[in-house]
Amino acid sequence: MATWVLDANHSEVTFKVKHLVISSVSGKFKSFEGTVEADKEDFSDARISFSADVATIDTGNEQRDGHLQSPEFFDAPSHPKISFVSTSITAKGSDFLVKGNLTIRGNTHPVELQAEFGGTQKDFYGNTVAGFEISGKINRKEFGLQWSGVTEAGSVVVSDEVKLAINAELIKKA
Repeated sequence: MATWVLDANHSEVTFKVKHLVISSVSGKFKSFEGTVEADKEDFSDARISFSADVATIDTGNEQRDGHLQSPEFFDAPSHPKISFVSTSITAKGSDFLVKGNLTIRGNTHPVELQAEFGGTQKDFYGNTVAGFEISGKINRKEFGLQWSGVTEAGSVVVSDEVKLAINAELIKKA
C-alpha cells in the first residue's frame, strides 16, 4: 500500500460563492493536510482523508474572514476543522468521480467531487509526485452555514451554492 501526503507548498484549497447574485467572492484555506492511500498506481482504489483549518480562511478581507470564522458561519472556536473522507472512487478514463463525507460545523453530508488526474513524475529531489485538480459544489446551508442577508432591493447577499476547487500535489512517502 502506497501512502501519499498532500504537499501544502504546491497545493491550494479554494472556494467561490456568489455575492449579491451579480459577482463572486473567492477565498482559500491557508492551512490544510491530507493523505491518500492506494494499492494501484492509477489511484482507482484510493482512500482519501483531508482536513482544513477554519481559522486560516482568507478571502482577502480581514473583517469578512472574521465574520466567516464567527458562530454565524463556520464557528471556528467550536468547529476548528473541515474534514473529508472518501467512500468510493469511480474511474472515468484518467479522471475520477470521488464520493465521500464532508463535515463542516459538525454536520456531515455525502458529496461528489470531480478529480482530474494530471499524472505522476519525479520532482527535483527525487520524490514521486502526483497531481490532481478537484472540483465540486455544495449547498452551505446543509452544513449549518445558515447566515443570510437580503438587501433593501431584495437581493440575496450570499448564495447557498459554494463552488470548490482544489489543486492537489501529493508526495509519495518512502
